[in-house]
Amino acid sequence: SAEISLEAQNADHVAVLEDCIDFSLAKTISEIEEKLDKGCLPDCLDDDIIPNIGNEIGAEAQIRFLKAKLHVMQEELDSLASERRKKDDENQSLKSRLKDTEEEKTRLQRTISVQQSQNEKYKMLSQEANKKSEGLQQEVIALGKVLQ
Repeated sequence: SAEISLEAQNADHVAVLEDCIDFSLAKTISEIEEKLDKGCLPDCLDDDIIPNIGNEIGAEAQIRFLKAKLHVMQEELDSLASERRKKDDENQSLKSRLKDTEEEKTRLQRTISVQQSQNEKYKMLSQEANKKSEGLQQEVIALGKVLQ
């Protein structure tokens, strides 16, 4: 649980697609491309998206670079989404197997309980039969002495 809470704390600053209403990556990309086509470059060109040589290259090259970077990030996002779907499918499969295993465990525990009670019953019957047998053997010995 500590590991999970640590992950949750680290993920607080991350944008989650489910949190965004009407989020469309294609729409966002097209809006950015429109702004770039109109010549409205964002103010954030000095950040670490474009390498240090970003100031030395022209606006068109920066746009191509950003579009390529956006394309790569989209592919990574698609890959991660696909991987997440696979993991979700695997998780569902494992949940189903766990449920089946727990049902089998419950069924086997009931069977064990019934068999243990039958075992106790047969032990008691065996003990009673042994006592009766011993009593009959002593009676046979006594009758054998009487006959002699």
